[in-house]
Amino acid sequence: MNKLLVFLALCSAFIVLPTSGRVVCYFTSWTIYRPDHGKFSASNIDPNLCTHILYAFVGLREDGTVSVLDDWELTGLEEMAHLQAIKEQNPDLKLILSMGGWNEGSAKYSTVAGNPSLRQSLVDSVLAFNDQYGLDGFDLDWEYPCQRGGVDADKANFITLLGELKSALNARGQTLSAAVSGGIASCKLSYDIAAVAENLDMINVMVYDFHGAFEPFVGHYAPLYASSLDQTDEQKTLNVAAGIEYWLDQGAPASKINIGLGTYGRGFSLADAANTSLYAGTYGGSEAGPYTREMGVIGYNEVCELYSNWEYIWDDEQQVPHIVNGNQWIGFDDARSLQIKVEYANSKGLGGAMVWSLDTDDFSGICGGGKYPLLNTINQYLN
Repeated sequence: MNKLLVFLALCSAFIVLPTSGRVVCYFTSWTIYRPDHGKFSASNIDPNLCTHILYAFVGLREDGTVSVLDDWELTGLEEMAHLQAIKEQNPDLKLILSMGGWNEGSAKYSTVAGNPSLRQSLVDSVLAFNDQYGLDGFDLDWEYPCQRGGVDADKANFITLLGELKSALNARGQTLSAAVSGGIASCKLSYDIAAVAENLDMINVMVYDFHGAFEPFVGHYAPLYASSLDQTDEQKTLNVAAGIEYWLDQGAPASKINIGLGTYGRGFSLADAANTSLYAGTYGGSEAGPYTREMGVIGYNEVCELYSNWEYIWDDEQQVPHIVNGNQWIGFDDARSLQIKVEYANSKGLGGAMVWSLDTDDFSGICGGGKYPLLNTINQYLN
């Protein structure tokens, strides 16, 4: 049995313990359209493995109101009703509306944040949407203030917007969170961290996607620590520990921070199949998986089901695994690396974990380790 199969088998060897920290899980609405074993519906969610489920995503209209990006998924396929039914199974579960994401860009958010009347429209629209569907809060995933079509004033306007949202939501007993960058260079551009933290109930720090097919060389998408192969000062900061510690050092309370954890990976096509080291040259992303169907991105469910015979390599410095087959190199997280990351979060006194996302865990248990091996690992070791 190769090393990957050994670690997958270990997934079934633990008993899930009640968690005393937050487990904030993103439910991505488009995954209901995936084929075969990759199809994921709200009805697949285990109601007891997350403290919060974030419905991702809605968009933002130019008038400041909530834009439903896929009304057929939301109401035609009754996915919102399915989410509400899950909450009936676990009344302590919180359902949160999440707005934004990478594809939304920044320009509309910049315009709304800088205009008092449009900010009020957004607040009113969020409250109305939450009332309509019985939701418990709002998550803003603006990627990113001052970048990607934003302006310098975004840094201050973001804080103003968060303050107005938090005041209105908290008055109704609802929660405000935001997904924020875990890259230090990006944070310096986008955030007054202490002020952002003051105006949020939870901070979902995206300490992942540090490397990927958007670069011409190999790098793990979410290393816990730096590598001795890192060359530049910035490369040495592109890791989980550096990102979390920056947020802490800049004044974010540990109790508000949720460490971002991935149930997926990113991969590359190697320029030279004989050179598989970090920073080896590449000519693009790895081949698309049958479920995620995107070059350079792979779900853990695809790795464990389809690639268990690939060579498994553990990076002792970065504390994460990757697999190699010919010219294909994929870095991802498994139960072992997530346990170590959660234990790191515990050592920093963090309030919980944020999981992106439910649909790429082995949610149906087809790999033989039981359903949701990664999410179960997070629950077992958190606090």
